[in-house]
Amino acid sequence: MIGFGLRLAVASGREALVRFVVLAAAVALGVALLLATVAGVHALDGQFGRSGWQQAKSTAGTPAADPLMWVNRWGYFEGRPLDRIDVGRTGPAAPAVPGIPAAPAPGQYYVSPALHDLIVSRPADELASRFPGHEAGLIDDSALASPDSLLIIVGRTAHEVGGIYGAHEVASVSTVAPPVPVAAINLVLSVIGGGLLFPVLIFISTATRLAATRREQRFAAMRLVGATPRQVSTLAAVESTAAAVLGTAAGFALFPALQAILARYPLTGQRFFPSDLSLRPPEILIVGLGVPAAAAIAARFAMRRVRISPLGVTRQVTPKPPRAWRLIPLLAGLAELAYFIDRRPHTSSGQTAAFLPGLLLIMAGLVIAGPWITMVAARFMAGRARRLPTLLAARRLADNPQAAFRAISGVVLGLFVVSVATGVITTLVEQRAVPETPLSDVTMTQSFHGADGTEVPDALLERLRGVEGVTFALVLHDNPDDGADSPSSVIPCADLARIPQYGRCEPGAAVAQIWDNLVGYDPGRAGVGAATVWRASAATAEDVAALPVDGVVVGLDGTSTAHERARTALQLAFPDLAVSAGSTTDFKGDYRNQLNQFQQLANVTMLFSLPIAACSLAVSVAAGIADRKRPFALLRLTGVPLRALRRVVALESAAPLLAVAVLAAAVGFTAAQLFLRAQMRYTMSPPPVSYYVLTALGLGVALTIIAATLPLLDRVSGPETARNE
Repeated sequence: MIGFGLRLAVASGREALVRFVVLAAAVALGVALLLATVAGVHALDGQFGRSGWQQAKSTAGTPAADPLMWVNRWGYFEGRPLDRIDVGRTGPAAPAVPGIPAAPAPGQYYVSPALHDLIVSRPADELASRFPGHEAGLIDDSALASPDSLLIIVGRTAHEVGGIYGAHEVASVSTVAPPVPVAAINLVLSVIGGGLLFPVLIFISTATRLAATRREQRFAAMRLVGATPRQVSTLAAVESTAAAVLGTAAGFALFPALQAILARYPLTGQRFFPSDLSLRPPEILIVGLGVPAAAAIAARFAMRRVRISPLGVTRQVTPKPPRAWRLIPLLAGLAELAYFIDRRPHTSSGQTAAFLPGLLLIMAGLVIAGPWITMVAARFMAGRARRLPTLLAARRLADNPQAAFRAISGVVLGLFVVSVATGVITTLVEQRAVPETPLSDVTMTQSFHGADGTEVPDALLERLRGVEGVTFALVLHDNPDDGADSPSSVIPCADLARIPQYGRCEPGAAVAQIWDNLVGYDPGRAGVGAATVWRASAATAEDVAALPVDGVVVGLDGTSTAHERARTALQLAFPDLAVSAGSTTDFKGDYRNQLNQFQQLANVTMLFSLPIAACSLAVSVAAGIADRKRPFALLRLTGVPLRALRRVVALESAAPLLAVAVLAAAVGFTAAQLFLRAQMRYTMSPPPVSYYVLTALGLGVALTIIAATLPLLDRVSGPETARNE
């Protein structure tokens, strides 16, 4: 029977061969994208987790013979985060550090390959001079989040490291990846992962059902001539499984090409390591065996009416209409999110456990409620139909809304996921953005928090002022009026008068309260340039000289050279500060870039999931046309013009697509609003123009694919079809 089934699949006429090839191609594309999706999720997890060892914890309560003195230090280079770890051995049995042969001795350092390339390609006064000693080697990729990571491990004496603010002893360095610390990002990644997987799985499922009705009729004829139900089921399973096996093998062959593309594309702002985009053996087995097995099960299930009776295929009746109870899961998911408003769990893992089930329930609820919504929309359209194509399309949708929605379910889920991600990320970007400042008003601040008693030599100020691109260099002191809303620093009005672009003192004041970057952080209390009037301080000019130094602020012209030379000069002057100098562009770009990268991820999700869902739609539409070619041929013989039949097919696909797409977007934004209110008490910001452009583009692709299937109607509905059936 297996050999006979294979001959039926590839040697029983053009129609069977085309069906076999289309099914195999659809499965190949679906499997390749499914594998790429799984690999991408692993890469995202790896990128967050591979650098977790850098946050080595203190050894309080843990005995250790020779612990490491350890301190994390943060800085920037050309707007990119630069992580520095200073370590000091307390003895010969110091614990190992991931990625390097041994903890570096004083005067040595290990660097990531990306940082090594920058050190050798940039002038020493921009980067290399910041690091004491010489390079001892490169940090292995296994200890880096990305090939683009900038990381250095500096060896010093234990006494030197212990004198840096935040230093602590470490008995061992854990390589266990920590969880993603930001609940919102963790949630978005989880939902996006589901949004990528669902359309791919639906595509494969749709492909395995290709021409199900035609196959039912063929196998029913075999039953009439004596074939047993088991033989018919075996033949159906062989045909679908053979195509699925071939498609699965082709999908695995396509995967390396997609893997190479993902490795080159900085999806989150940093490239992935190719090794992070690998598949695990259980996943290979699940996909390699599961897809053909699912195809076989689907084929056997599709033949259930033939197994009951060979006449069961012709005795088709209208399926039972879906009921309104299908809305319950959707409403329950929304209610679950609403419940946690003012009841948000305090831990990151608790927040994910609270919100993720609600979003997944909404996704399942959309799929469950979709047929009922399609039926209601079809009945509404039928009641207002004025033309034959509209009436025919509406009646068919109302009679079998399950089949109509199945074709568009992938589009609906993709649009829902993108709407949720866009709503959350756009709001975070807007709420947490730092006000823009012109390039001519960029400031760099070296803060002395945690290093009380530090003095700023006049020679350093003169050296900074001599750097090309530095417009000024001033010392700021701690603000004695340190209320919750008070700026962090004070500045003599005589110094502030030298930089009028950053504001002025109140009339008669001698000292002003000012933020250490001269601009501010919250738009409600930030400086707005020369018009800013900073409120007076109770301190006098003589008092300021006795106050602790808060930091050094340097004015820059916005060029990279000025940035890095000033930063290097400050780090050489204060080598033991935990945080290196950072500019306003560094600080505002760091967080904003992270959120914008996730916005980019959401956009990629849309561009990835909607076309896949559109392919599912195309396969479903083409299969529907092939399955109904005899009714269409009879309608043409009775005088119905071909253009009317094309309108019927177009309306059957486009009407539920557009109607349910609007619902999916609305539900997605509702879910985003509920999450934002519960998690952060934010009100969702309007989505950007790019969302509407990409949505229109995705739906346009879907409608274009629908239109591309219409010429098939002319070929399959000719008079010869009515004669030969």
